[in-house]
Amino acid sequence: MHQLEFFFDCSSPWTYLAFERVLRVFDGNDVAIVWKPILVGGVFNSVNQGVYETRANPVPAKLAYQQKDLADWAKATGITIGSPPVFPVNSVKAMRGAFFALERDRIVPYARAVFARYWGDLADISREEELRAIVAEVGLDAESFFAAIANQDYKDKLRATTEELIRRGGYGSPTMFLDGDDMYFGNDRLDLIKSLMTR
Repeated sequence: MHQLEFFFDCSSPWTYLAFERVLRVFDGNDVAIVWKPILVGGVFNSVNQGVYETRANPVPAKLAYQQKDLADWAKATGITIGSPPVFPVNSVKAMRGAFFALERDRIVPYARAVFARYWGDLADISREEELRAIVAEVGLDAESFFAAIANQDYKDKLRATTEELIRRGGYGSPTMFLDGDDMYFGNDRLDLIKSLMTR
């Protein structure tokens, strides 16, 4: 069986697409997905600060096409991706919480709920009340969740995966590694990965 490490931050719309599509492209019989929550802002700050310059001074034609492309992918995937009023959002608590969900075998419903709350409902996922609603929705215990994400151990977990991605050459979200060090970046690389696996 192949292994696909999936480094992700729920604050990225392209990662939302990749998250939903990776579950469809790989049915679980041929690929074991290893979920790796990260803080993409930490990656940008360390190795990809050009993202901030691009956001501040976008090329109008390129931005218009990117918005169309995102809308096309969302429609094809069957999900809603809007324009949250809070962007970029501070996703640190949500992504620490991903480890809590991962340890309880609830990472897929948890991450899906975080993505949908932010990109679909346009809610501020940095707010405790939004996280409480998400936690309740996926059947996790709220008090245990908030105690965990305030714990240094969970802060260290998120920092460690973020630093791991940087160390391995990653520069954003989603980044995937197939069977070790074979790196791919972006939602549109999933079909390429699938194709190469069968050759």
